[in-house]
Amino acid sequence: MSDTSTTPADNGGDISQPGFRILAQFVRDLSFENPLAPESLRSDGQGLQPQIDIGVEMSARGRPDGLFEVDLKLSAQAKRGESIAFVVELLYGGLFQITGIPEAEIEPVLMIECPRYLFPFARRLISDVTAEGGFPPFQLDPIDFAGVYAARKANGETSGFVGNA
Repeated sequence: MSDTSTTPADNGGDISQPGFRILAQFVRDLSFENPLAPESLRSDGQGLQPQIDIGVEMSARGRPDGLFEVDLKLSAQAKRGESIAFVVELLYGGLFQITGIPEAEIEPVLMIECPRYLFPFARRLISDVTAEGGFPPFQLDPIDFAGVYAARKANGETSGFVGNA
């Protein structure tokens, strides 16, 4: 067995194989608010489940070096009655290299596949920060990024992709 890896280019093959690589991922912005602490952490005995509103946004932009930055913005606001229990907002980013994909097909890769890759890491951060805020860990349900992208295109909204700089 060999300890080295090879790429198609190492073997004289085609380096334009379709695919993407994540080169980095990072938190651009993270905010957690617990405006009624410590009262919001006490059980009121009524068993009132919070109403949670979720927000999802994706954006991508090309860079002069040929790489792409993709941002996934997730937000959640939990309310009990009229009181806000917590608000969490996360802007999670990734730096991607895309190869062998025709220009016309790059946008769906950036707006569907890249956020799909970033989501589990962003989800874990939201779970951790809500737990550290004194609440049970909040687990976002999986997101259908293809459905979100298709719905935005169908509604005539901009996709959130800005071409190469």
